[in-house]
Amino acid sequence: MYILGLNAFHGDSAACLYKDDKLVLAIEEERLRRIKHWAGFPTESIKACLKEGGIKITDIDHITISRNPSAKLFNKITHALKKMHKLSSLFDRIANTGKIISINDILSREFNIEKDKIKAKIHNIEHHRSHMASAFFISPFKEAAILSIDGFGDFTSTMIGFGKGNEITVLDSVTFPHSLGIFYTAFTQFLGFSKYGDEYKVMGLAPYGEPNYINKIKDIVELTENGLFKLNQKYFKHSKEGVTMTWEDGYPNIGGVFSDYMIEKFGPVRQKEEPITKYHMDLAASVQKMTEITTFHILNNLHKKTGFENICIAGGVGQNSVTNGKIYLNTPFNNAYLPPAATDAGTALGSALWLKHQINKEKRLESPLLNADTGNKFNDEQIIEQLEKHDLQIIKKSDEEIYETVTEHLINGGVVGWFKGRSEFGPRALGYRSILTDPRRDDAKEILNLKIKKREKFRPFAPSILSEHVNEYFEQSKNVPFMEKVYQIKEEKRKIIPAVTHVDGSGRLQSVHKEINPKYHAVITHFYKKTGVPIVLNTSFNENEPIVNTPKEAIDTFLRTKMDLLVLENFIVER
Repeated sequence: MYILGLNAFHGDSAACLYKDDKLVLAIEEERLRRIKHWAGFPTESIKACLKEGGIKITDIDHITISRNPSAKLFNKITHALKKMHKLSSLFDRIANTGKIISINDILSREFNIEKDKIKAKIHNIEHHRSHMASAFFISPFKEAAILSIDGFGDFTSTMIGFGKGNEITVLDSVTFPHSLGIFYTAFTQFLGFSKYGDEYKVMGLAPYGEPNYINKIKDIVELTENGLFKLNQKYFKHSKEGVTMTWEDGYPNIGGVFSDYMIEKFGPVRQKEEPITKYHMDLAASVQKMTEITTFHILNNLHKKTGFENICIAGGVGQNSVTNGKIYLNTPFNNAYLPPAATDAGTALGSALWLKHQINKEKRLESPLLNADTGNKFNDEQIIEQLEKHDLQIIKKSDEEIYETVTEHLINGGVVGWFKGRSEFGPRALGYRSILTDPRRDDAKEILNLKIKKREKFRPFAPSILSEHVNEYFEQSKNVPFMEKVYQIKEEKRKIIPAVTHVDGSGRLQSVHKEINPKYHAVITHFYKKTGVPIVLNTSFNENEPIVNTPKEAIDTFLRTKMDLLVLENFIVER
């Protein structure tokens, strides 16, 4: 049986394909379209899934979509009736809903096939249930509490529940207009970061400030006795005026969500070209602090309700790695699992899993998803073809020779493009499409920003560390396979790895396991043997674009930047 899971007409559009119990492919549309956060229909991702599976769209038995137009329909109608003078956003939603409902029409057009030849049954799975499934059903836990928390999806911003075996039970939810994601987005925009998905910049800026405005922020987010929260709507305009959402050329844009009242209380909005002041840093720190307070309030109450020691988390707010790194210090949970794509892309996977386990009652897989390599892979012939097209010398080496060459470049201050295996599913480069450099260098950040990244100086770079050495360098030693948690680096180690130590002494680590990613583990091991440091600096293989997916994109990035070495499987290209 083939199940095609989709996140469509929403930011981070994606597709996945299951053949019985096997995940054939999971990939985001942005990797193929080369437009960040692509929000249209994931045609190219579907094509990639079908190609990998060696099948046609007519072979698909079930299609799941992580949107359910019927979810909280009463709430939607009631809200619309209260705002009769502002119905345009409702009509926009209805139009978008129509796209979801007419999925067979879209497939017929995109794949040039008669609609009646598409046999797949369509399943609309509610957004947050898809998030919950994307975390729990692939986790290593037989039972766990579950939190899904983001901006909005199907009129809901937060959902809590628990999972046992192949079943998820929903306990409660937070409904529009209350949203911790909207709260964070509002201040992201207020601080001058206006692009869709820029919230991580506020998280990176926060450690430079102090949460001196937390008392003012507490007037915006109120913690409720039921273990959830609500927003003071005076600071926002989405519930009264609506928010403009456009998908120009597939790139999602969201209009301003904060009101004039926020400007009255917090001062003028920072313009993009304006310098970042201490006030902006302190405000970012206060917003991050309130996010943590609210999240831990939810988690602690969820623990009281379930009694489980395990927690699974998904959703855009659930992607906040600083908050995640403090879960064990601020809640009773002993184990936390976040999927590699906790963002909306992961709902493609989650919707398929909801059908498999929640609806069809299929037994869960024995092996949890501990690796993010679910995307495209390329063979030697495809790599050689691109090297020849770019008129580059073809040099192939053994694994050991590759590790030796890479480590020598790193030790000598080089920047290495590392392209190995399948591409990652989710927003992080995890040793398959990565840029590597020496974490011991004080100037590594400057080198990377000068040669390739050209990004804000306050944004940190991440350490990939051999899993067996985590407890030597970090104050917490729990597993972090998907770079989803920020831990404090031990004080005596910070001077050893300054390039991956943030201003507050933290690092967003990735623990690298030999049995999960043996080649990435091996190159770090070679670096460790030569330097005594079991860590490399790892950042995504891109230059202000989606992470590279193909050999061509890797070569193009190498040639237009000042990267020193490119590794394409066992082929190398040097300056």
